[in-house]
Amino acid sequence: MFIIAGLGNPDQEYIGTRHNTGRIMLEVFRARHNLPAWDADKKSKSLISKGEVAGEKVTLVEPETYMNKSGSALSYFIKSKKAAENLIVIYDDLDLPVGSIKVSFNKSSGGHRGLQSIISAVKTEAFLRIRVGISPVTASGKLKKPKGEDAVGKHILGVFKKPEQDILKKVAMRVSDALEMLLTEGKEKAMGEFNK
Repeated sequence: MFIIAGLGNPDQEYIGTRHNTGRIMLEVFRARHNLPAWDADKKSKSLISKGEVAGEKVTLVEPETYMNKSGSALSYFIKSKKAAENLIVIYDDLDLPVGSIKVSFNKSSGGHRGLQSIISAVKTEAFLRIRVGISPVTASGKLKKPKGEDAVGKHILGVFKKPEQDILKKVAMRVSDALEMLLTEGKEKAMGEFNK
């Protein structure tokens, strides 16, 4: 059984924002595999969808807590370090350019508060992540990360612009492909394929 979580903020005002990238990606994956509609689960404070993908049982989770409290929702599903090995968290990453993804395992939070909340709650860093880039790039392709707390806040809570939305559609397909490979062929294969 795999738990696949898409991070973001639950309220209407955050729909389509960069900080909700994890939720956006998870929604595409759910639709691609015709998994059941979201069900509000009061115990875990999450929206969940349970089903099967490529012969593996999956529970998709969108925490209905705010981003920096994501751990309180996921700790309901992850009760041991062993269980954490089958947790996959999808989230936005300012250290990567828009259009890129990275599959990683057993890394620090890199300053991402949602991820830090999960690490603290499940008491391990040993789980899978799919990091999705949200930083702009210069014309030459150099990362143009926002500087300062205000600029970062404005950027991550901003809505994807039209050209970014087009890129995001392609990225969502790659994230779904990465998830499928993680489920069927494991992390080493997925990292080799998607971290090029």
